[in-house]
Amino acid sequence: MIIVPEREIADLMTREAAFEAVERVFAAMAAGEAYNFPVVREAIGHEDALYGFKGGFDRSGLTLGLKAGGYWPHNLAKRGVINHQSTVVLFDADTGRVHAMVGGNLLTALRTAAASAVSIRYLAREDARVLGMIGAGHQAAFQLRAALEQRRFEKVIGWNLNPEMLPNLEKVAEEAGVPFEAVELGGMREADVIISITSSFEAILGADQVSPGTHVACMGTDTKGKQEVAPGLLARAVVFTDEVAQSVSIGEAQHAVAMGLIGEGDVQQLGAVINGAHPGRRSAEEITLFDGTGVGLQDLAVASRVVELAQEAGRAVMVDF
Repeated sequence: MIIVPEREIADLMTREAAFEAVERVFAAMAAGEAYNFPVVREAIGHEDALYGFKGGFDRSGLTLGLKAGGYWPHNLAKRGVINHQSTVVLFDADTGRVHAMVGGNLLTALRTAAASAVSIRYLAREDARVLGMIGAGHQAAFQLRAALEQRRFEKVIGWNLNPEMLPNLEKVAEEAGVPFEAVELGGMREADVIISITSSFEAILGADQVSPGTHVACMGTDTKGKQEVAPGLLARAVVFTDEVAQSVSIGEAQHAVAMGLIGEGDVQQLGAVINGAHPGRRSAEEITLFDGTGVGLQDLAVASRVVELAQEAGRAVMVDF
């Protein structure tokens, strides 16, 4: 068995490699070559933690496995470790034997950022110049770095429930040579692209706070009850997602579907745009929304790639299991 420890991931996995891995697996999903297994995600009744399993199988790449982990909201304050904790296990698709175990913490942040970046690449207007960020936690910096590479953004605006965290975004923007401005939620009307990356269970962004032509990437809702934007925004938008079943059950679309504002058939796979089966954005005035629920195949794709990179670099740990 190959082990790629968490400490090795930062030196091995690049944003470009993560983008390519996620883009490929989204396309494979839309083509029917890859599928996710049902998600198990539960509140465990200890430390306010959410814990679960995501897995799947990609026939095109023969990638089989699962990610186990979740969200421990008190980790950073109480223990000095990040709140999201996970590990990916890959299996040999031909034999079922365990193939690799990979640290999943940084990979989760990279694949989540890559997913929103893929949505921006394929759905945002080419002339998008102002990037809006809602949320300034651990994963927000990854989101911002990946997003800034997709268009020629000239300004970043940001909002966070706790404004004292906004310098986390300002630092990333300044490193990229882009000015940053803190705004109230109404200021998001200036944005051409908006990324929400929070753990909210109540709508933050209202439908009237998004201008025509905006692309919105909702990246924080991955559990029943979570919510980042008003359901009316999905009714105004053309909605895309990583996987439709997850979108309407545990993703941002769950609320709009429950209210009857949209139906399951109104949610499209982003992979269909990548494959050319869906035109994607059809006008400069259209609002597009990507409901990034976080599918297991994303984790398997980036984990499989980092295993390859570790082997190429001679940094994979071999264990007789």
